[in-house]
Amino acid sequence: MRYFTTILFRLMVACPLLAGAFVTAGVAQAAISVEDGAGRTISLAQPARRIVSLSPHTTENLFAAGAGAYIVGVVSYSDFPAAAAKIRRVGDANNLDLEAIVALRPDLVVAWDSGNSRGQIEKLQQLGLVVYASEPRRIDDVPVDIEALGQLAGTEPAARQAAATFRAAYARLRNQYTERRSVSVFFEIWNRPLMTVNGSHLISDVISLCGGKNVFAEVSALASEISTEAVMVADPQVIIVSSAGERRAPWLDEWRRMPQLQAVKKGRLFAVRPDLITRPTSRILEAARMICEQLDQARRTLPNPAGLNIP
Repeated sequence: MRYFTTILFRLMVACPLLAGAFVTAGVAQAAISVEDGAGRTISLAQPARRIVSLSPHTTENLFAAGAGAYIVGVVSYSDFPAAAAKIRRVGDANNLDLEAIVALRPDLVVAWDSGNSRGQIEKLQQLGLVVYASEPRRIDDVPVDIEALGQLAGTEPAARQAAATFRAAYARLRNQYTERRSVSVFFEIWNRPLMTVNGSHLISDVISLCGGKNVFAEVSALASEISTEAVMVADPQVIIVSSAGERRAPWLDEWRRMPQLQAVKKGRLFAVRPDLITRPTSRILEAARMICEQLDQARRTLPNPAGLNIP
């Protein structure tokens, strides 16, 4: 079987037209069309029944859309919900096993637009596979992503319900926190090298939801390497790290060696679990609640020289 798959894979690489005929016959009469996160129209002749998911967040969103039973392949770290752990692995988000993906005969591949290798995704498309790109950049993009996946899998009722639940919870958080007193925030997504996110990243949208201001919103790249000196110059009121644990997270210990920073001096150091804050899924609202509460805790230690009653 492995030998047959290898031969088929090589034939498909050598002849994209054959690949297209093998995988996408009948798509011209597509019954389903959605726009993906890259702005492309993705069409299927019928609901997907063999889906390969190429990031942990797309796996979560497929399950949320009611399509978990149709996932035949996932990448490493696809660990939520628990059922995802039982699905076959096809590499990791940065190094896909293209041969294994083809062998699974997917009628839909759900990719991570900014996280998967662009070259490998293009190769899958050249092989005739239908690729939906997921790229939620704002909190309200998450339910849109879930609904689109539900359409592609023919599980619209479950997807619509999940999206409605998400939007209602998001509205409650927005009403409660968005108008709170502004707090400057440095968010660390990695420590070596030191990295943060710009204002176009989903994490920055979470910070804004909670009434915070990302001190590195203007950096050019979605995720950027920065220097410790740049953090010193920005002197944020709050530092939050994407790290397991809470106040004793190891990355926070590194900042505690810099008492000249006001966030350190005033004890405004916080952590949030990476799987909650870095994945654009329904659980982003759990991370948002945590961060909103952390910023409220920080506000209680901010100076208020005018003696105003500011939340």
